[in-house]
Amino acid sequence: MKPLQISPETAQMLAKKLNVPLEHLMHMPKHILMQKMMEAAKAEQQAEASSTAGAASDEATGGQTAGGTSSDRDTQSPAGGTAEPRTERQP
Repeated sequence: MKPLQISPETAQMLAKKLNVPLEHLMHMPKHILMQKMMEAAKAEQQAEASSTAGAASDEATGGQTAGGTSSDRDTQSPAGGTAEPRTERQP
């Protein structure tokens, strides 16, 4: 089996990101390398999602009360979504 055909810079970056020795990375089968890269990407996404979810919930509350503002209540539909503001119909 021949070594992976990747640049030295890419090999160093992947070895550091995947936490494997450079020598092991260069002789790793492609399907194993792809699997490890997918696992690392999934773990990174989950870490990013959990860190942004905490920040988003802080921003979403933004000091508002649980009932929201009066303008929010005027534009909400019974299902909880938003609807167009109510207008009176002319006969």
